[in-house]
Amino acid sequence: MKKSLNITATLDQPDFLENLVEKLAYRRYDIGYSNSIVPKSWKAIETSSVETYVNGIVALSGKNDQINMPFITRFLFSCIKEKDGLYHLAWSSSLS
Repeated sequence: MKKSLNITATLDQPDFLENLVEKLAYRRYDIGYSNSIVPKSWKAIETSSVETYVNGIVALSGKNDQINMPFITRFLFSCIKEKDGLYHLAWSSSLS
C-alpha cells in the first residue's frame, strides 16, 4: 500500500542565515592555496566554512493529519574559490 507524505521545513530566521552565508562567500582575505601548483587534472581551491545553528519547524503531513516538529540543529556551510574567482557556496551539511 502506497501512502503519500509531504515534508516541509520552515526556518525561523532565513534572512539572518542568508546574510551569514553571504558574508562567508565574500570574505576579503586568502591564504593563497588557490594559487598553488597542482597536477594538471586538479584545481587548487581556497575554502571558507562556518558552523551555525539553524532552527525552525519541520511539518509532516499525510492524508488526514499533520505533525509540526520544532528543530534546532547545527549546519556547516562551506564556500570554495578557484584561482582568480569569487567564493561560492559549495555545500552545506547538517551536523546532527
